[in-house]
Amino acid sequence: MDVIDQMKKVKNASRDMMHLDDDRRNRLLLSLAEELLNSCDEIIGENGKDLALMPPDDPMYDRLLLDRPHIESMANDIKNVIALPFQIGLTLEHKTMPNGLIIDKVSVPLGVVAVIYESRPNVTIDVFALCFKSGNACILKGGKEAHYSNTVLVKIIHRVLARHDIDSNIVYLMPPGRESTSVLLDAVGLVDVCIPRGSQSLIDFVRKNTRIPVIETGAGIVHAYFDAYGDVEKGAQIIKNAKTRRVSVCNALDCLITHKNRIEDLYQLVEPLAESNVEIYADEIAYAALTSSYPAHLLHHTTEDDFGREFLSHKMSIKTVDTIDDAIEHIEQYSSGHSEAIITEDANTAQYFIEKIDAAVVYVNASTSFTDGAQFGMGAEIGISTQKLHVRGPMSLEALASYKWIVRGNGHIRQT
Repeated sequence: MDVIDQMKKVKNASRDMMHLDDDRRNRLLLSLAEELLNSCDEIIGENGKDLALMPPDDPMYDRLLLDRPHIESMANDIKNVIALPFQIGLTLEHKTMPNGLIIDKVSVPLGVVAVIYESRPNVTIDVFALCFKSGNACILKGGKEAHYSNTVLVKIIHRVLARHDIDSNIVYLMPPGRESTSVLLDAVGLVDVCIPRGSQSLIDFVRKNTRIPVIETGAGIVHAYFDAYGDVEKGAQIIKNAKTRRVSVCNALDCLITHKNRIEDLYQLVEPLAESNVEIYADEIAYAALTSSYPAHLLHHTTEDDFGREFLSHKMSIKTVDTIDDAIEHIEQYSSGHSEAIITEDANTAQYFIEKIDAAVVYVNASTSFTDGAQFGMGAEIGISTQKLHVRGPMSLEALASYKWIVRGNGHIRQT
């Protein structure tokens, strides 16, 4: 079927989404969670076809993998979404004007949400669950590297929709290839918003080539500043977790900034990283401090290209600064506005950092790994917005809603 014709079907199907009550939505989502668990072998088999085409040492391999624990996690995320309060049809504001007009501001779905994403097939389930719960239809454009995985997941979704007598056109997986991406980005009137999830190059491409509204998400150039008043033990734990928990995700640490007065503590801060074979690209001061202690084959001199770089691998840069203002200036120059952290025991310094740093999420003495919808109590996320209009940070149900004004009168006409 022609891609445009299929998108028209999605648009038409989206108009009926408002008529489903929350109980019916939740029953379907629960059925989907159960079907995923019952279909583990089917999913793992199709995922294996994708994995066979990717080298196991590729940092994206972890993102692509769907084993039983990953599938169980997807099912649990759906259950978390079920538990979230319904966001559609709520009266957000109610007032009666002096002339007797009654005005209500009521939440409504966005309509058709398109998501372009790379590598991570779990996004397929997260997006559908959040869109379905919030009354939106969705168009999915996954990467070719996850084609078999995404296809089987949408097949399972369609199976459950048919069982519940709900139009399967509310979710559409576009074919792989750039041709369909171009059609999607030009789909004025058929798609209400496009959300790219992935690398900076993907986001830049979408922003520059689309004619439909875009919410930018995903790319994270993440810094952690170890302050003059930082606690070394806390710092080492935070840095290790932020860098090595999952190196291929957008909240992973890319650059450690350290105050020059704490340069003697630098090795203690990064020593745990050597266990995970993290390559460090250090400026001159940091390199000199580590040259006799950090493994030589993992230590490199930094270049300017190593700052402002989203590594998505076992690599990290280090910048030494004289003051907190120098740290803030460095972050302002290179940050993508995703997640930034400070490690300090001084409350005034922490507050200063919070006020000065312009990012979706700012941390004090905590790992940037927490930038995640589920960790923020949102059930799941459709992405992490790095822009300021409409939504910012982890996006869940409320980010997939807009509103309309309803005005009730009794023959009212405007006189002036």
